[in-house]
Amino acid sequence: MGYYNQGYPPNPHRKPNRKVSWIIPLLIGLGAGIFLVAQVIPAFTQTDGSAGTMNNMNKVNTEANEKNGGTGNIINTSVHVDVSTQITEIVDEVTPAVVGVTNLMKHADYWQQEESMEAGTGSGVIYKLENGTAYVVTNHHVIEGADEVEVVLYNETSIPAEIVGSDIFTDLAVLRMDGEHVEKVIDIGSSGKVKVGEPAVAIGNPLGHMFSSTVTQGVISATERTIPQDFDQDGRSDWQAEVLQTDAAINPGNSGGALINMYGQLIGINSMKVNQEAVEGIGFSIPVDFAMPVIAELEEKGEVIRPYLGVEIYSLDEVPKSEWDNTLNLPNDVKGGVYVWSVEPFSPADQAGLEQLDVIIALDDTSTLDTIDLRKILYHEKEIGEEVKVTFYRNGELMETTIELGSQ
Repeated sequence: MGYYNQGYPPNPHRKPNRKVSWIIPLLIGLGAGIFLVAQVIPAFTQTDGSAGTMNNMNKVNTEANEKNGGTGNIINTSVHVDVSTQITEIVDEVTPAVVGVTNLMKHADYWQQEESMEAGTGSGVIYKLENGTAYVVTNHHVIEGADEVEVVLYNETSIPAEIVGSDIFTDLAVLRMDGEHVEKVIDIGSSGKVKVGEPAVAIGNPLGHMFSSTVTQGVISATERTIPQDFDQDGRSDWQAEVLQTDAAINPGNSGGALINMYGQLIGINSMKVNQEAVEGIGFSIPVDFAMPVIAELEEKGEVIRPYLGVEIYSLDEVPKSEWDNTLNLPNDVKGGVYVWSVEPFSPADQAGLEQLDVIIALDDTSTLDTIDLRKILYHEKEIGEEVKVTFYRNGELMETTIELGSQ
């Protein structure tokens, strides 16, 4: 064995004592051995109540030993650890308000007998219970084309439901069902107060009812995203949805489920995700502040009634550039607009004098570069019966007219 002496040289004046150099280490080692034996043996041979004293840091074992008459025999005792967190508590509270939604379509068999077949599944949220009737909000695309709808509660109770109304532009639908078995109505929060980076929890039924009440956790990634939507699958955007972005996992079947905050309040209706191999953790939810007025109108009227002009329109960027000059006779400084393909007879546009191939560039001096711009102005800023100034080109000439908006 070597000793580390920090590099100091030996003392030249020290004279070695060869006769006693081995005695001192021997005595030290012998004393240490006696001390260890004296300490270890009583620990193995002790059988009285002093065992509890040696373990006085362990309250559970001490109490168990005393109850056992002080014999020193330790009783196996289960230690309960509270692993509850804020998330588990709010999930327990909210889960009964999140349901599964089954889209049923009727099909005729060989004998022309109709039977209901499951066409798809999604999720929904119970937001209201009134006079024994429960109301559920889900996505329009979940119940689209359904002949019948069935709601499945978190405890697997199935209840027939009625479609009160739905809206393709907001992708929202309202269902009505018997509220006898409903245990919980979700608390409504505010999406306007949500901040980027704030924790969020998604609850729904991904991949069908087999994975009902699945919980995923993430954060709010963005609060004001606009996502283009193509309703007729023609490759052109018909609308831009305004959504919350989250990285909480949202999968097929989560549509219509709840996005909640750390208070257990609803802040969004889960709607869609980016479905690409190279993309992970980009999901979207309809903000609850935007959804609630639509839900109220669907509940009251069965549909969302919007202002309309009475024209079939397309974005100017869908027309070849050569036609801008040859057919529409547009000036070179025109960057975009909406061209009129047809005008409905007796519609507000017809009464105001709009014609086929007119190119609308502004409503009330707000530019309309494409159909989405025009619809946003009509649907978000205008009311039925309101007058709106339309600025347009006809055969290269800039013109204006006033249209009194009708109802869609």
